[in-house]
Amino acid sequence: MIPVITIEGATASGKSALAIALAEALNTEIISADSRQVYRYMDIGTAKITKEEQKRVKHHLIDIINPNESYNAGAFVKDASIIIEKLYSEGKIPLICGGTGLYVKSLLKGLFSLPPLPKEIRQNLKQRLEKEGPAVLYAELLKLDPLFADKISENDTQRILRGLEVALGTGIPLSEHWQKQQLSCKYNAFRILIDIPRPELYKRINLRMEKMLAQGLLDEIEKLLAWGYEENSPGLNCLGYKEFLPYLQKKAELKDCVLMATQHQRNYAKRQITWYRKCSFDLVISPSGITMPPSFKNNRKNDFPVVFWVDKAINPPVFLICQPPPL
Repeated sequence: MIPVITIEGATASGKSALAIALAEALNTEIISADSRQVYRYMDIGTAKITKEEQKRVKHHLIDIINPNESYNAGAFVKDASIIIEKLYSEGKIPLICGGTGLYVKSLLKGLFSLPPLPKEIRQNLKQRLEKEGPAVLYAELLKLDPLFADKISENDTQRILRGLEVALGTGIPLSEHWQKQQLSCKYNAFRILIDIPRPELYKRINLRMEKMLAQGLLDEIEKLLAWGYEENSPGLNCLGYKEFLPYLQKKAELKDCVLMATQHQRNYAKRQITWYRKCSFDLVISPSGITMPPSFKNNRKNDFPVVFWVDKAINPPVFLICQPPPL
């Protein structure tokens, strides 16, 4: 099995800074597991790492599609698997960093395959979405697949459509497909979670929104619209972009859009925290220290020739650094 390291955590928890330091220490590369950072021309609103940071450590699966294109967990698994194989062949431990939990779960636990679904189902669902709105379709998904619906936002139109499409097209809920899949685990993953207390995390989110606006987020959105990308395109429908469209269309005040965008970010962080509570991690980093299960202490994960310690002098407050063990 191929050893991989994942760095996971809610938005604004400090994943990128940790991943870069860890990748430099291990002389490896980073695979982004962020569903928004795949988009070109969307740097500020997605909190994408800077060009300077990308020069320090090579990043994969950033800036790979245009804002009018779609990307999903299946595409991520396919693309990430190729990169992982290449890095492993070069003697490197692939480092996966991102807060899109479904991408990481799909990579580590596998994806089920579906037969081709009738295109008419999705077309009909899209028409209904425009006429009836996401709330009606989400309510229908709650009846057909409550387990899946409970894991997504009632405003996540792409996943609502996917859940309904699979349930209606196969007669089996998407969550049941997941449960029935035969897992063929290819990777021995060492999973790291950055767990920031919610009050501190919300404070970071608020400050980051202020920083994004100061960096020119509104100009970035206006530029996308000027280039012909429509407001319902997958990119502009992302968190941190769609909330400002009413302001640019002179339908709302900027302060109201800022409040909405910040609230949506906090809601997203809350859902991420809930997701991670259902996952198992080998190392949990929080301001109070690090937690490591007995399995790692007992050296059972010997594919990872590293030892860990905390350096509180680096921001974020608790930071993970690694070094090869002494020979």
